[in-house]
Amino acid sequence: MQADSTSRSGTGRPTDLIIFGGTGDLAMRMLFPSLYFLEADGYLADDARIIGAARGDLSRDAFLDEVHKRLKSHIPKKYYDADVWDRFAQKVDYKSVDATDGSGFEALAAALRIRDGSEAVFYFSTAPRFYGDLCAQLKAHDLAGPQSRVVLEKPIGHDLTSCRAVNDAVGAVFPESRIYRIDHYLGKETVQNLIALRFANSLLEPLWNANGIEQVQITVSETVGVEGRWSYYNDSGALRDMLQNHLLQLLCLVAMEPPTSLDADAVRDEKLKVLRSLRPISKQENALKTVCGQYTAGAVDGKAVPGYFEEGEGESTTETFISLRADIDNWRWRGVPFYLRTGKRLPYRYSEIFIQFKDVPHSIFPEESNLTLQSNKLIIRLQPEETIKLLMMNKVPGLGRDGMKLQEVSLDLSMSDEARSRRRRIAYERLLLDVLNANSTLFVRRDETEAAWKWVDQIAEGWRELGQKPKPYAAGSWGPSASVALTERYGHSWHD
Repeated sequence: MQADSTSRSGTGRPTDLIIFGGTGDLAMRMLFPSLYFLEADGYLADDARIIGAARGDLSRDAFLDEVHKRLKSHIPKKYYDADVWDRFAQKVDYKSVDATDGSGFEALAAALRIRDGSEAVFYFSTAPRFYGDLCAQLKAHDLAGPQSRVVLEKPIGHDLTSCRAVNDAVGAVFPESRIYRIDHYLGKETVQNLIALRFANSLLEPLWNANGIEQVQITVSETVGVEGRWSYYNDSGALRDMLQNHLLQLLCLVAMEPPTSLDADAVRDEKLKVLRSLRPISKQENALKTVCGQYTAGAVDGKAVPGYFEEGEGESTTETFISLRADIDNWRWRGVPFYLRTGKRLPYRYSEIFIQFKDVPHSIFPEESNLTLQSNKLIIRLQPEETIKLLMMNKVPGLGRDGMKLQEVSLDLSMSDEARSRRRRIAYERLLLDVLNANSTLFVRRDETEAAWKWVDQIAEGWRELGQKPKPYAAGSWGPSASVALTERYGHSWHD
């Protein structure tokens, strides 16, 4: 594999990356493959160290064997290089550590002190309930020094109160400038390209407001069920697991004002303004503006699948689907509906931002052509493929006696063919590289997280007070029929 021309970037000091929860699914499925590719492309410094930390009593060799086995199962065979693995393996170590027991931290501290002056990045790939204990242990063993940073995986709590408790516990040890709350959606190439699309082109900006845009839809659709995570998912649901973070972060990038620069706080200041401009959904509006559902037995991709409660421990009122209308009360977006939708066991797996522009104010075309006249649409697909398309009207080629005929054509704004031919990066590659380089632009600040929870909490509270239970929907469908009615109530339809 060839390194990119910008490789070997960094702060100039040796860096230690310690992954707590190093034997867990996220570490094995995403973090170690991402780090392997960073090594392959020359982004990891020669003196970098990666230390997996977990409760298991494993030898370094046993841990490396497991990383190697899982790595080969999660990356395409054509991208595996034995020489790269040999280089990468030399950087990897393992320490047995328990967040509630300080004895393991003594050995970890001893290993880190071997290189005086090195930077330490502590990645918390554990349940959030351990974040406070981990920070306390790091402080007690003098590991939370001025050159250290901490990365927090979502969810940061399960409501505003618990979020603040987690933030307080971490903030008691690390200043906000050295806390990196990760949302892997922000590492996707197309999400970052949205910033370029908006702020590097003068064409769209005059239309990027209530005068030019009719509606915005953000969909994250999954075909899978809870996949063995029933206990975790049953405590969170679609509202907390997906909408509070992924969908609201995408909404912020679509709706934010132009920042003064790409400085981390300049971007995050503008995202925070959007979150604070979200109109609260009152209890009286809950039934009109929100829909929650839970999948029952059905078929996905032609295969029969069980219902949610059949996959778990019995009856539950946890939602596996949510759709809602959000309104942003500011000058730019006043009156423009933002429809958000996410769910499990839906027909197709994709994540998409759909932006529909307003109709032309007056049609000069014959009646027959008006039947095919469509408003312009910008479709930003995040997964499984990453594409950007602008749908516009064009003349149908050829001669005719009945006047000009129109058709909708796609203007492809996606990556070039040469760029498409490259390996598609894992979103965590960008985010891991940024945290190693102390760049917090694509990470979520404390006030953003808490503002999102504040807005989401009042929706959940409304459901509880009104006794609003999830509506059943068959696996393989697009959710409850009430979700269709939600958009049609305002004269729109979901873009499926």
